[in-house]
Amino acid sequence: MDISHVDICCGLAWGDEAKGKIVSQFAKSGKYNFICRWGGGNNAGHTVYVNSIKYKTHLIPCGIFYDIPSIIGPDCVVNIKSFFEEVEYLKQNGFNTSLIKISSKAHIVTDKHIEDDIKELKQKQGTTAKGIAPCYSDKYKRVGKRAGEYADLSYFLWDEKLHGAVLCEGAQGFWLDINYGNYPYVTSSTTLPYGACSLGFSPKLINEIYGAVKIYDTRSGIDTDFPESLFDDEELNKIGEVGKEFGVTTNRRRKVNWLNICKLIKAINVTGTTSLIISKVDVLEQVNIFKLIDADNVIIKFDNMNQMKFYIETIIKKECKNIKDIIFSDSPYQINDKKEYFFNTTI
Repeated sequence: MDISHVDICCGLAWGDEAKGKIVSQFAKSGKYNFICRWGGGNNAGHTVYVNSIKYKTHLIPCGIFYDIPSIIGPDCVVNIKSFFEEVEYLKQNGFNTSLIKISSKAHIVTDKHIEDDIKELKQKQGTTAKGIAPCYSDKYKRVGKRAGEYADLSYFLWDEKLHGAVLCEGAQGFWLDINYGNYPYVTSSTTLPYGACSLGFSPKLINEIYGAVKIYDTRSGIDTDFPESLFDDEELNKIGEVGKEFGVTTNRRRKVNWLNICKLIKAINVTGTTSLIISKVDVLEQVNIFKLIDADNVIIKFDNMNQMKFYIETIIKKECKNIKDIIFSDSPYQINDKKEYFFNTTI
């Protein structure tokens, strides 16, 4: 059986865009044969609600929550200790961990990688100190170790075959991409959807690209585009508190800023996003503050959420020719899309 089509969910900002929620809901639809992760390591994190119970994962794809084979691809990096801790966590919560598979080509994060990260990169670049950058460095120096070389991973090794409908879940976001982000304050892998082709399929098989973003911007770690002075803004702090803006992996407090609509438009167009899902609408409604950043860093203020939604929809439909759907989500548990046809026509 061949691959029928591939759908991709990618982040359009700096990570933390509710990709886990989106992929989880799509996986729950039962329309996919595989859920795959294509890049990064346990420096990422997903928060997923299954039957109103919160689960947190860092490397293992969301298909595991719905009895779907969950693949960690060849361009991912794997910390073996962290991987087995995550497997045990899922097993204890009743999930079928035999469905988790790792590409034999995925590189292994060693203790030395973590030591080097802590010593050389954490303070300078604000990394998660998980050894990700040193591991990718060894990969590209062609001196790294791969999953296929470790006997304790043999049970989980993937046969490198996909079939039917495939959903790929991204890690981090567009503006953390090694090429497109504010270098060097970026991640060490490709976050754009074309990186998913490293799983072994033709780009011609890509059907839909679901772009995830929040209705305000956040950033974990060091980045000159997100100065420390953002923490001094009373309104932004209020949004951060109501939105519970702390990293899943590091528990670091995230910097909050207004949605930068120009950056979002670029991310949509470069990724080829066909459906845009904007989360945490409920947070701005709770604080009753409605602002975004437009061209030349001008802050535009709206009287209510309907005005803000209309502005966003109008400019994105004008500037982003591939967009078919714009969905505003106001729930941490699901996309909460009232258009039932969305699941019938685009998946």
